[in-house]
Amino acid sequence: MAVLVGCRVFFQAFRPRTANLEGARRLHDFIPHARTKKLQHVRPTANGGIRQYSSDFKSGDDLSVRYLDGEDSGIVVFGINRPKAKNAISKNLVKMMSEAIESVKKNNKVRSVILCSLVPGIFCAGADLKERAKMHQSEVGPFVSKARALITELGNLPMPTIAAIDGAALGGGLEMALACDIRVAATSAKMGLVETKLAIIPGAGGTQRLPRAIGVSMAKELIFAARVVDGSEAKSLGLVNHAVEQNNSGDAAYLRALELAREFNPQGPIAIRMAKLAINQGIEVDLTTGLAIEEACYAQVIPTKDRLEGLAAFKEKRPPRYKGE
Repeated sequence: MAVLVGCRVFFQAFRPRTANLEGARRLHDFIPHARTKKLQHVRPTANGGIRQYSSDFKSGDDLSVRYLDGEDSGIVVFGINRPKAKNAISKNLVKMMSEAIESVKKNNKVRSVILCSLVPGIFCAGADLKERAKMHQSEVGPFVSKARALITELGNLPMPTIAAIDGAALGGGLEMALACDIRVAATSAKMGLVETKLAIIPGAGGTQRLPRAIGVSMAKELIFAARVVDGSEAKSLGLVNHAVEQNNSGDAAYLRALELAREFNPQGPIAIRMAKLAINQGIEVDLTTGLAIEEACYAQVIPTKDRLEGLAAFKEKRPPRYKGE
């Protein structure tokens, strides 16, 4: 009984709530083949391709937050955009990502989040060491704590999160990807927790999430050696779910992540959130407790309108129209 009460208290934070989206930066999907309309501006990519933006895009932002529309409504894309710093994690990026995460966390219309890079060849190079070098020693600990809290909040988002790794993901960059539910990488991407090269250790969850992803012994080997692996090896280790050949636009992992989000989109959103909660909490406890957590999560979907809609759609042999209610 105590377990069930604890579960109810815990997933109150995950209960869908409406949110006002005014003021959020809306940006139509810029990747070719994405389902968007009314695109107004185009900009060349590094390899000569064209990426399309809506008029709301601000080129100076360290982070782009895009709410896709049309058939892709419900998919939100976080695009890291610090080309001069190789998307390194700075104070400003931590602030912007924290605000973006808080916004989608409260929005029950968001069905999945894709974390990607707008900089060709780079996902995230880790901490901004140039900024770090200017910090007083007393500032380093609090900043790392904020970065750790940010990545924890990313991992705690109630909807599915997908990291699209089209380039190097090192140190804190890989730690961000590890906090996502699913990781997709280009075979040419490079990944590693390389902190021991700097006589420090992964400080934003890497020592905990990497062993959970690939096993304790292999995680120790990679961290002790500060080893970097490519997308193919990462797939063989279980570090990423999918490894895809890079394309001419440099966005192959993003496109595969978008395909996955489109697979998730039609399913019952409350059911998806409860399934994620049950898995995340259940994997940390013994089976008996885990089954109690599952039961408590299942109880949350029984009274929903979506469950009744699913039954009606099955009976009427038509696609369901879930509203997250």
